[in-house]
Parts: sequence; C-alpha cells; structure tokens
Amino acid sequence: MVAQQVSASAWYVEGVSALGSPANQNFISNAAFVVTPGGVVVIDALGSPALAVRLIAEIRKITTQPITHVIATHYHADHIYGLQTFKAQGAHIIAHRAALVYLNSETARLRLEASRQQLAPWVDENTHLVEADEWIDGDKEIVVGGVHFQIKPVGPSHTPEDLAVYMPAEKVLFAGDLVFRSRIPFVGQADSRHWIAAIDNLLAFDTKVIVPGHGPLSTEARKDMQLTRDYLVYLRATMGQAAKNLEPFEDAYKVTDWSQFEHLPLFRVANRMNAYNTYLLLEHETK
Repeated sequence: MVAQQVSASAWYVEGVSALGSPANQNFISNAAFVVTPGGVVVIDALGSPALAVRLIAEIRKITTQPITHVIATHYHADHIYGLQTFKAQGAHIIAHRAALVYLNSETARLRLEASRQQLAPWVDENTHLVEADEWIDGDKEIVVGGVHFQIKPVGPSHTPEDLAVYMPAEKVLFAGDLVFRSRIPFVGQADSRHWIAAIDNLLAFDTKVIVPGHGPLSTEARKDMQLTRDYLVYLRATMGQAAKNLEPFEDAYKVTDWSQFEHLPLFRVANRMNAYNTYLLLEHETK
C-alpha cells in the first residue's frame, strides 16, 4: 500500500481488482485522506483493521496532524471493517442514517461471521461493526482547518446509504462505489435506476479528479463515469426486455451479447450475478 497524491491536499490508496482474500487482507477498495491545517479527513476505512493500520502509517509519512473525521461512503464490508481502528484514534465517523438498517440486520452479522472464516487472520473475533458518531439524512458541509467538504447523499444507488464527498477548493470528488473504474461494478441488490440518475447528478460537479470506490483515479469525469453508467443501462435494457417478455433468465443470459464488457476484470466473477439481480429487479418494476 502506497498513498498516491490526488491534489494539493488529498491522497488515496488503491485496492486490487480481485476478490477479498487472506493474501490481500481484503484490500479490494480504495480509501482517501485530505490533510488540512486542522486535522486529517479520511474517506472510507478499508476492509480490515490491519489495512486501516497500514493506511494510518501512510498518513503519518505525510503529516502528524490528528485524524479528526472519517466519512463512510457506504457500509459494505470492504470499506468499513477498518473503522474500529480509526475510532480507537478518536476520529469522528460520519455516515448516512440509512446504513443503520444494514448494521442491525442478519445479513451484516452473517457477512461478518463469514469474513472471520474467509479472511482470517485479518478479520477475526476482535473485528466488529462500528456505528457512526453522526448519522446524516441530507446534504452536509463540514469545515476542517478552513477546508470545506460537501457531503451529498446519492442513494439509494449502489446501496441505500451512498454518500459522495466533494472538495470544491481542489475540485476533487470522492465518489465511493457509484464509480468503478477498469472493472465490472458490483451491482448486488442495487437500485440501478437511481444509480444511473445519481451518476448524472455527480456529473454536475465541477470536477478535475474523481477518486472512485474501486480502480485508478479519473481525470476525465464524463468518460470514466460512462463505463459504469453504460454497463447499468445495458443490464437494465437486456434483462428488462427478458423480464417483460417472461423469458427465463438462463435463456436470456445465454443469448445476450456481453462482448463490450467481458474483457474487464471480475467480469466472470460478477456479471452473471449482476444480470440475475437486475432481472429480478426489473421483473418487480414491470409488474
């Protein structure tokens, strides 16, 4: 893990394009931090407490300022299992209130149990889910060391609780998992219709650099958001037509032309599941 500079005050670390494993410590997502005269603001906490320790070590190479805030863009495991490390440092954690539903769900409990098995020793019995100190419902601005951060809810999209963070002084947008670069997005139970609309809303920001939730930095906002957007639109068009025609999923998947996406990393791992979840979603939407 090596922090790469994004702008005058911001850095990020880039996770690998792979599934989480003991070999990579679940380092499959990005995290970022902004150094201000009044402290460090971190965006996302990575996928294990050990990774958060490594991220703090990267921060310490650049500044001795205290870590004052952590903004969680959403509560998927690869972005939040490091929160407890930052909490122990006294950071103030901010997230969208919609994450409480997931936090208190059987799904979250079972996911943590599975991670303790699959990602040991990096996720173990000492790893626990951490609630935010501040749950927000709408737009919020924080100012740290004179630096302004605009926090904007953009869910339900990838998750119900998606947040994007914009730093206007340096025109940097931290997009969370609304933007996946150079790999297939994980759609899961996402509301793809709202996700497409949210990407359109993000394009309204005056952005020089986007830090995506996964993949390398983007300096071409429209072009790079377009990959995620085009993929979601294609999923909805193909699977929506199949659902409307009452065509069985297996038949629809087999005859769909995936050639424009199948070269991307994680296509074979994620595409079938993404298509099936979209088929179910569109089946419901068309009733």
